[in-house]
Amino acid sequence: MEAGFGAPPLTYKKQRWLIAIKYAMLTQPGNRDVNEDSAIIIERGGNWCFVVADGLGGHGKGEIASQTVVATFERELSPDEQSAAGFLGRAFAAAQDSVTDKQKAMGARFEMKTTAVALAIINGKCAWGHVGDSRLYMFNKNKIQTRTLDHSVPQMLALSGEIREKKIRGHPDRNMLLRAIGVQWDSPMYEVSDEADASGCQAFLLCSDGFWELIDEKHMRDSLKKQRGAEDWLRSMAGEVEKNGAGRDMDNYTAITVTL
Repeated sequence: MEAGFGAPPLTYKKQRWLIAIKYAMLTQPGNRDVNEDSAIIIERGGNWCFVVADGLGGHGKGEIASQTVVATFERELSPDEQSAAGFLGRAFAAAQDSVTDKQKAMGARFEMKTTAVALAIINGKCAWGHVGDSRLYMFNKNKIQTRTLDHSVPQMLALSGEIREKKIRGHPDRNMLLRAIGVQWDSPMYEVSDEADASGCQAFLLCSDGFWELIDEKHMRDSLKKQRGAEDWLRSMAGEVEKNGAGRDMDNYTAITVTL
């Protein structure tokens, strides 16, 4: 699904568990001929899932891999879900199976891979999961409370103390991933968080690396504090991404904002 701010705004509000859910979504090709990113917002009987997937550039069929992932999450979400974390574990495993099945059918074992990051809100609880370097940020009181850690070489170097966290952006090995959907797994490569009370979360940002590489966390926080609602917040951040990407070979960039 591809949308820009010129399209009808993808926003929604629904009252359940005394939580008002609003969201906005944007996906753009940047300067590339093909947008290998995919994103989706799914609701089933008051259960929610938000997914961003970034097909790996240079593999030719990355867009098919990312589309397969979001379609699988859409198929897996049921109105009868009881556990956000349990759903995500099942959906990530099913997405891996769907992509590897498609690889076999198309003879594209080495050409069809993708990252994925997902947020589920079910029964007043939320959980998130990821594989690769697409990120989720969780905010509360206009501060970042947590973010997913990339499965990448620069993130590994930052965790080991060899580089500073801010040096991940622009690192020469930033495209070297350690985990992805579509790579043969001996054990699950995705990570799923523990469940948290959704009422204790102010906002979420899910985004591909083409988005977060061109905006720093300070601007994310400041724009959340200043803007009203998910759409204004995303619009402000997208403007910063486009400004910082001007004159550069911009990658596809995709983001979903969720405010509670």
